[in-house]
Amino acid sequence: MWLLILEALLALALLVFIVAWTMSGRRRSEEATPEAPPDDPHRR
Repeated sequence: MWLLILEALLALALLVFIVAWTMSGRRRSEEATPEAPPDDPHRR
């Protein structure tokens, strides 16, 4: 029984790690791309 609980906790920890990893990667890529200036005619 304790082995099932341990496996479930490990799977949950892995899921949380993957979500945190992808969210931090997305945040870094958004910071790296500069926004267009407000006077850009191509910006809507």
